[in-house]
Amino acid sequence: MICHRNFGVGSDGILWGPLPSEKSEFGLRIFNPDGSEAEKSGNGLRIFSRYLWDQKLAKSDTFTIETPGGHVQSVIKENGKLITVDMGSVSFTSTKIPHVGPEREVLNEQITVLDRTFTYCSATIGNPHCVVPLPEVTAELAHKYGPHLETHANFPRKTNVQFLQVLDRKNIRIEIWERGAGYTLASGSSSSAAASVAHKLGLVDAELTVHMPGGTIGIEIGEGFAIRMTGSVNKVAVGDLHPELFEVTV
Repeated sequence: MICHRNFGVGSDGILWGPLPSEKSEFGLRIFNPDGSEAEKSGNGLRIFSRYLWDQKLAKSDTFTIETPGGHVQSVIKENGKLITVDMGSVSFTSTKIPHVGPEREVLNEQITVLDRTFTYCSATIGNPHCVVPLPEVTAELAHKYGPHLETHANFPRKTNVQFLQVLDRKNIRIEIWERGAGYTLASGSSSSAAASVAHKLGLVDAELTVHMPGGTIGIEIGEGFAIRMTGSVNKVAVGDLHPELFEVTV
């Protein structure tokens, strides 16, 4: 109800925190609009980091956050307008994603949905991703095939989907269908996964920019596919949810 674009505030998800954490300074849980829980969100982590900074809950410009998908480190830059997050490492191993079948790296496999067979790669950075490299990508492509890839039987916990176009060695473009949220203008974890797949396939360098309809994110790929993500955060509003919101029947 909160995330509904017409009857609520309108959002791709809810960030619930700060929560107690034994290993990090702050704990965070992330919920999709359909009520399911996300293990990790790159955009969500940057937004939450900006919130902690603005509310003066973070005592320094570098701090750690625990999510169900692992611990990350945030670095505040430009007084919160630019934030770098060490997202952890990407894995392509089927049992970690998770993906059905024997343990292997899921690279350049075939998957059929509706009227089309795609070559895809799968990865996890604490949450599952299906990356589909194509010569060109469009929003229409994501809307048509994204829901069917998200719920395909290959992915026991469903999956985020990225349609990937390599522009050059330092730039990629993606269209995103997000698990539990649908078509999404930008995503930090999707950027991390798509960039890692492109690098794993030898198509891009270790430092690159990910272009999305909602903006750009800088990705640095380190040893073991450790991901450092840098992107902007723009403050929009501060407000209260009125109790009448929850009386609306959607």
